[in-house]
Amino acid sequence: MFVLSASPSAFSSAIFISATSSRVSSVTLSSSKLFAASVRFAGKRSFACPCFLAMAELVKDKEASSSSSSSATSVSSSGVSAVASGSTSESKEPSYSRAFLNARTEEEILAGIRKEEEAGRLPPTVASGMEELYHNYKNAILQSGNPKADEIVLSNMAAALDRIFFEVEDPFVFPPYHKALREPFDYYLFGQNYIRPLIDFSNSYVGNISIFSEMEEKLKQLFPTVPMPDHVGHNIVLMSNHQTEADPAVIALLLESTNPQFAEKITYVAGDRVVTDPLCKPFSMGRNLLCVYSKKHMFDVPELAEMKRKANTRSLKEMALLLRGGSQIVWIAPSGGRDRPDPVTGEWYPAPFDASSVDNMRRLVEHSGAPGHIYPLALLCHDIMPPPLQVEKEIGEKRIISFHGVGVSVAPAISFSEIAVSHERSEEGVQYLVHSPLYPAILFLHTSTLLELPGYWNWNLKAKETYKEAFYGSIAEQYNVLKSAIHGKQGLKSSSPNVSLSQPWT
Repeated sequence: MFVLSASPSAFSSAIFISATSSRVSSVTLSSSKLFAASVRFAGKRSFACPCFLAMAELVKDKEASSSSSSSATSVSSSGVSAVASGSTSESKEPSYSRAFLNARTEEEILAGIRKEEEAGRLPPTVASGMEELYHNYKNAILQSGNPKADEIVLSNMAAALDRIFFEVEDPFVFPPYHKALREPFDYYLFGQNYIRPLIDFSNSYVGNISIFSEMEEKLKQLFPTVPMPDHVGHNIVLMSNHQTEADPAVIALLLESTNPQFAEKITYVAGDRVVTDPLCKPFSMGRNLLCVYSKKHMFDVPELAEMKRKANTRSLKEMALLLRGGSQIVWIAPSGGRDRPDPVTGEWYPAPFDASSVDNMRRLVEHSGAPGHIYPLALLCHDIMPPPLQVEKEIGEKRIISFHGVGVSVAPAISFSEIAVSHERSEEGVQYLVHSPLYPAILFLHTSTLLELPGYWNWNLKAKETYKEAFYGSIAEQYNVLKSAIHGKQGLKSSSPNVSLSQPWT
C-alpha cells in the first residue's frame, strides 16, 4: 500500500521511501499536484494470521456462544453478555443453524442454500442473492491470484451466509444511533476480513496521511464546555463522496497500519438500504451508524414519506447529542447516495453535493458546544463493488465484486467563517450595505433582526453554495490524483525501484 499526498500547492516531484532502508530517491512526475510517499512493509505486519484464519476465529466465538446457556442473559465462553450493544432487543446467537458453518466444500454451501429455501426458511429472492454472492466473491478472490483463495472463499462465505441467514430468521432492528456490535460475535472484524482479500494493496493509496494524524490529535485536545463543567475533545466531520457498500471497510483497512483507532471510531451517516437489505445488514452491524432515510428514496413509497421525515428528525437529535459529548468522528456523504459513472463516457466522478446537507452538518457541528472541524475526504473504490448503474427502488441489488486497488485521501479542513468573511468583503456585499436605505439602522440592529433582511439571505445562500463547492472541489481534486495513481495513467507504479508491489499479508 502507498501513501499519497495531494496538497493544494503544486508539486512537481514525488518522493518514495523504503521502510527497509534509509534511502530516499526523488523523481519527476508528469502530474503537477502529486507528492507521494510509499512504505514497504516487507512482511513486517502486525497481523497474527491471514484473513481466513481470523474469520475462523470469529466462527469459534460464535460456536462458543451457541453452546452456552440459552437464557436471555447467557454469556459466551469469554464471559461477555450476549445482549447486543446499541439495540433495544436481545441478540442471542443461534444454536439451530449449522447449514453453512458445518460446510466443508463449495457443494455443501450451495446445497445448504437450496435446502433452506426448500424448507421455506429462505425467501427465493434472498436465496438466489446468496448464491450469486458466493459465485461473484469466489471469482474476485480467484482473480487476486492468492494461493489460499479456496480456503479464503470457503471460510469467509460460510461465515457471511450464516450471518445473512441468521438475519432472515431473526432480523436485527437498527436504532437511530447504532453502536458497532463487537461481542459475542465481532461484526466489525467480520466485515474487515471479508473485504480485505478483495483489495489489491500493492496498488492502493492513502492521501495526506499526516492529516489523519492531525485529526487524531484534535480528538484528544480537551476543551472546557459551558455550562457543562466537563472538558470534551474536538469533533471531526468527514465530508465525503460515496462509492460502495464497502466504503467503511475500505477506509478502515487502508488506515489499519497507521490510524486503526481513528478508523474504528468513525460513525457513518447511513441510508436505510444498508440497514434493511439482508445481504448487507450483517456488514452494517459492525459499524457505528446514524441511520437516516436518503432523499433519493424519500418518496419511493409516498405514504411512508412522513414516517421517514420523523425518523430523520430523531436521528438528527441523536447526532446532536453525540457531537455535544465531543471527540466524535462523523462521516457523511452530502450527495445522498453512491457515485455513478457518466452514462455517455463511462467515467466515474464524485456525485454532486446537496448544499443543504452540507450546511445542516456545519450547523450541527457549530452548535455542539465543542470545537469542530470539517474535512473533505475522497474515496475511490468503485471497482471492488460497483453500485447498479441506475438508482433502484427495490431492495436486493445485484452484487458485482472484483479484486482491485482502492484509495482514500483527506485534505485540510474548510472553514465556513472564512468563506463568509470573503463574501462580506466582496464588492457586492459592500454595495448592498452602503446603498441600503437601512444602512444606518443596520449598525444598531440585533443579529436576529439582521437575519431577516432579504439582502442577508441573498448573501447567506451564496456563502453556503460557495462552501459546498469548496468541499466538492477539494474532493474532486483528490479523487483525480487517486484515479491517476490507481489506474496507472501516469505510470506512478513504475516511477521508482523502491516501491513495493507485493501484498504485505499474503
